[in-house]
Amino acid sequence: QVHLVESGGGLVQAGGSLRLSCAASARSFSRYPVGWFRHAPGKEREFVGAINWTGSSTYYADSMKDRFVISRDNAKNTVYLQIKALKPEDTAVYYCAAPSYTGSYYYTDDPPDYGMDYWGKGTLVTVSS
Repeated sequence: QVHLVESGGGLVQAGGSLRLSCAASARSFSRYPVGWFRHAPGKEREFVGAINWTGSSTYYADSMKDRFVISRDNAKNTVYLQIKALKPEDTAVYYCAAPSYTGSYYYTDDPPDYGMDYWGKGTLVTVSS
């Protein structure tokens, strides 16, 4: 079982940046890939990107490649999502999630869970114009 807790959300002005954190409780967390997702009001939850177990490989949705950066520090059992040049349309609850398998994430275009088995409760990011 992997318990995930997101933090770092808040109210930010357009053009600013944020770094979200996803902390995990499992001692074996470093073996799991982790994905970030977001759920905006009135929209379906969407995939942002994912990182493999070592942090050596990342994968992003096409629309997220320019301003989103995922990294991880396995010594701290934490995965990060850096968001640059925030826009009002980035307003959403941001979730981290992990599958039940280890290694790399195999993207599954199957919302809302996208093949992930463990989810945090999310952190709200609100971008003001």
